[in-house]
Amino acid sequence: MDVAELHERVARWEDLHTDFKERFDSDRELAKDIVCFANTDGGQLIFGVANNRDIVGVDDPDWLCAKVDDISFQHCEPPITTVQEVLDVGGKKVVVVNIPKGDQRPYRTKSGHYYVRTTSGCRQASQAELLRLFQATEALYYDETPLPRLTLADLDLSAVELFLEETGQADLGVDLERLLRNWRLLSGDHPTIAGVVLFGRRPQQHLPFAQINAFRFPETESATDPLDAKELTGRLLDVIDQAQRFLRLHLPVPHKIQGFEPEAKPELPEEALREAIVNAVAHRDYTVHGPIRLFIFDDRIEVHTPGRAPNTVDEAAMRAGVHVVRNPHIYARLSDAGLVTRAGSGIRRMSRLVREATGRDIGIDLREFEVLLTIPRKVGV
Repeated sequence: MDVAELHERVARWEDLHTDFKERFDSDRELAKDIVCFANTDGGQLIFGVANNRDIVGVDDPDWLCAKVDDISFQHCEPPITTVQEVLDVGGKKVVVVNIPKGDQRPYRTKSGHYYVRTTSGCRQASQAELLRLFQATEALYYDETPLPRLTLADLDLSAVELFLEETGQADLGVDLERLLRNWRLLSGDHPTIAGVVLFGRRPQQHLPFAQINAFRFPETESATDPLDAKELTGRLLDVIDQAQRFLRLHLPVPHKIQGFEPEAKPELPEEALREAIVNAVAHRDYTVHGPIRLFIFDDRIEVHTPGRAPNTVDEAAMRAGVHVVRNPHIYARLSDAGLVTRAGSGIRRMSRLVREATGRDIGIDLREFEVLLTIPRKVGV
């Protein structure tokens, strides 16, 4: 930018790509301004111009340029590369900060807030805007998105401590709040989606779709009223447990007499059923506002998982064990609990167990807005 263009920009004043500042305000405000430009379409942050459009200059342009570099790298996540120019306007120094449209969007401030630029200025991104940013790039994972209206008090720390004890991690020697940040369950002062789903006091109050709706239908169609219907709510590990109990309730366990003792043999291996549920909660798309649906019919079980499969995964890849994690922070805690493996062998193991039990394979249907997993039953059991 040269001096002539600066005067033209001052005459037009602020717009989507231009913001004027008389002086440096604070680290937090500067980080917010940089993030909002990077998340939108890029632009210039120009220091040394007063609100009445007078060019007043800045006292120490070198210090300000160094400060911008520091804030761009230390207070923005991921770090943002900016380019500064210093213009001499009649002996007054104006600093122009060029902020590109980011290729790792969405960006956020160190405190965990996402901002976007509009013609009227910088503001916090709405959930819909944030969703569009995440859909445009996979640089960050949606399960680490902070929920700005919530605080640490909305997480049940006693549940976290119990989880650490049950998973053999009680002696990590790390402050609990710091651990939650390391695990991306807390971002700044706000719980993330993963934090609320795993350890929230009332997860469905803040994420009403983070549940399983379970149904037992008569015969083989869902057109009739269900024999049983339940909303399975609570923290994620509790929801998984409730789903397993719902399946046990509605699947018969035939008994054979061996000597004087009955021998129970479940219709379907519990390990395979658990894998179907855990796979759904681990890999569902939390940007889709709909519950996981569990249907039990006379001839099959269906698990409807919200969200299409990642672009790199088709049915053949899924059956072959190709492992793409959509929610890594949720997945990591499920791994701690022994419910998933880092190798991602769950689908192959479930397929083998179901074939051994029924003589038929599982069905995988990759639909536009969901993944449908079908487990055949032993008809007539």
